[in-house]
Amino acid sequence: MGKGDQRSRRGKIHRGTYGARRPKPHKGASKPVAAAESAPRKASRKETAPAA
Repeated sequence: MGKGDQRSRRGKIHRGTYGARRPKPHKGASKPVAAAESAPRKASRKETAPAA
């Protein structure tokens, strides 16, 4: 059970393959582009800090 074992999770990671032991990451529902652009952007800490 290690990198050479094709059935183990570590072996799948080493080979770069997927299977029952290492399922592919599920992509969530994508957001519409218009909704992402219209969302207000929070000001970062650097922008809100007073200039000294």
